[in-house]
Amino acid sequence: MEQISKFKEMLMKQKAYGYVLNLAGWDSNTEAPRGAFARRAEMLGVISGELFELNTSEEYQEVVYGLFKKFNELDDITQREIKKAKKDLDKIIKIPKNEFVEYNKLINLSQLVWEDAKANNDFNAFKGNLEKIVAFTKKFVDYYKIDDHPYNVLLDGFEDGMSMKEYDEFFNTLKEDLVPFVKEVLNSGKVLNDAFITDFYPREKQKEFAEYLIDVLAFNRDNGLMKESVHPFTWNTHSTDVRFTTRYLEDFMFSSIFAAIHELGHATYEQQIDPKWDDTYLDGGTSMGIHESQSRFYENIIGRSLEFWEVHYPKLKEIFPEQLKNVSLDDFYRGVNKVEASFVRVEADELTYSLHIMIRYEIERMLFSDEVKVEDLPEIWNEKMVEYLGIEPSNDTEGVLQDVHWSVGMFGYFPTYALGSAYAAQFYYTMKKDLNIEEIVKANEIKTINNWLKEKIHQYGGSKTPKELLVEVTGEEFNPKYYIQLLKDKYGKLYL
Repeated sequence: MEQISKFKEMLMKQKAYGYVLNLAGWDSNTEAPRGAFARRAEMLGVISGELFELNTSEEYQEVVYGLFKKFNELDDITQREIKKAKKDLDKIIKIPKNEFVEYNKLINLSQLVWEDAKANNDFNAFKGNLEKIVAFTKKFVDYYKIDDHPYNVLLDGFEDGMSMKEYDEFFNTLKEDLVPFVKEVLNSGKVLNDAFITDFYPREKQKEFAEYLIDVLAFNRDNGLMKESVHPFTWNTHSTDVRFTTRYLEDFMFSSIFAAIHELGHATYEQQIDPKWDDTYLDGGTSMGIHESQSRFYENIIGRSLEFWEVHYPKLKEIFPEQLKNVSLDDFYRGVNKVEASFVRVEADELTYSLHIMIRYEIERMLFSDEVKVEDLPEIWNEKMVEYLGIEPSNDTEGVLQDVHWSVGMFGYFPTYALGSAYAAQFYYTMKKDLNIEEIVKANEIKTINNWLKEKIHQYGGSKTPKELLVEVTGEEFNPKYYIQLLKDKYGKLYL
């Protein structure tokens, strides 16, 4: 069919522009000189404008809408491509080009503004940019003319089919079944030998262990690499170019270890997607919830397990002999699973992590329901920290300024972190039926786990929806009981 050939041809050109923008984005986050950002924003604004023209041209509209009219004549894969392409096209054609370009310039500048504001504990320095980003986001959603709550539109953009209704049910389940357990653990009075956690761990030595972890988790170095950034993230354009970052805090070594394992989970997912999807509309992970399920699986289920550290703690002690000389394996294991009410999400323990997400979800929900303004966010943030974790940030750096997401317009993303943690638990209990996970980890054969995930999840890229994957892999729809069971079993043994 001629229209299919034309669609693929135009898609390749869009991908080429996207590739350039993505490369520039990687550079911005890792090593671009600070003085370059103003000029960079101008140049990237030009490229974004060109991409906008490609994505909204009459020719492209004719091809996508033309193929959608012939939907029943298309094969299953092309149907899925066109359905996704139409969904995106329906939105972007409603946005005026000048506003799209202006928004992208704003985004390209705002991350640097956020970094400075965070470093200087100065919310007011970022407030103006954030107000503009929120205003643009609300305006764009309004342009879409979708008959739904604005926040539902944003949530669906990161997790197909998810809305406030589903998330409210999920978080209400956590409030009823998990929050009381968290409070019980926090009040258990269990004393840990954990002074080693905040010892001094030189950055270069931490990097040595992070490099070691890359090989432990069988990451393909020919198709990827690791660098350092203020906020850890994973980046990719296709399955043979997958990059990730970690960060090194010399008074908190766990930050680099678990950020690296977390991002390696994302990166492994992307590397194991079948390359046949690279040139299609179905490339990349299927959703952020499924993506987070993979990163949280590696970080928590593998990386915080006793079996993992039975194998790799000797290497860590070899790198840090003085800091860990009096720290037993049991002490270390309990240390990496220490539960405490903490301020920073990315440093939060496995048990309290989802409470951090609930805070962000509720704030975003209010923000896009016009119940609060950007200027109110620091106060509301602190109030919710007290409500859910019983602690109040002493400054905005450890409070409302701690996350990068809002500076790049990623509203609706946060809930997928908690959702992904719950997905991971559901996948874990299914995997246990096929594999002896603990023995595989003790044998340092992580590749066996990688292969299972590739076969069941990774290889499909975006060709299956998250709901389809969950049912096909686990035999049932999303069920948060597995997440609650996993946490209660593990932390009940450790603390109660």
